[in-house]
Amino acid sequence: MLTFKNYNIADWFSFYRIAAAPFLLLILWLGNRELFTWLLLVSYSTDAIDGFLARKLDITSARGSQLDSFGDQITFLVGLIGVLIYEFDFVKAQAFFIMLVLVIYIFQMILAFLKYKKATAFHTYLAKLSAIVQSIFILWLLFFDPIYWLFYVMVVLGLVETIEEITLIFMYDNWVSGVKGVYWAIRDKRRLRNKTAVEKSSN
Repeated sequence: MLTFKNYNIADWFSFYRIAAAPFLLLILWLGNRELFTWLLLVSYSTDAIDGFLARKLDITSARGSQLDSFGDQITFLVGLIGVLIYEFDFVKAQAFFIMLVLVIYIFQMILAFLKYKKATAFHTYLAKLSAIVQSIFILWLLFFDPIYWLFYVMVVLGLVETIEEITLIFMYDNWVSGVKGVYWAIRDKRRLRNKTAVEKSSN
């Protein structure tokens, strides 16, 4: 049975991002752009903190990976809503690229739920890099003005990272967390062990 004692400090930073989302939406509704942006910065910062703590204290877990991924997804969604509200002209001008990334991302999410019944939590190097670039761009856009070259870097990274996630979904029959990328997945004992077990059962 899960109790508060079952959750570690890294998990609680993930819980913060999840709990902060409705308050951020309320601030959006109230129209306080500056407060929204500062609190969004706090939420993005907790993502870096919980990952660092999990690795530093060696408290990584499948549950923690799921919480972290869900916190990331909901924070990113809230950030996008903020950009849509406060920077609608930019969104309208760049609608093609934004929709391109979102459509492929939604496809990846649907694929994951069809296969694993839940979202992926691979936490690849590309995903981490993409998340950093996304957060920097969104925050700079909300605080100041759009940096167009950074936006296009964000789009390319988002596309490549999502394609890698889709590839990993096809590579792993069962849900796993903590896969650094396709290169590492090829040698991952979890994938190889499962493949060997399937081959033995079919013989």
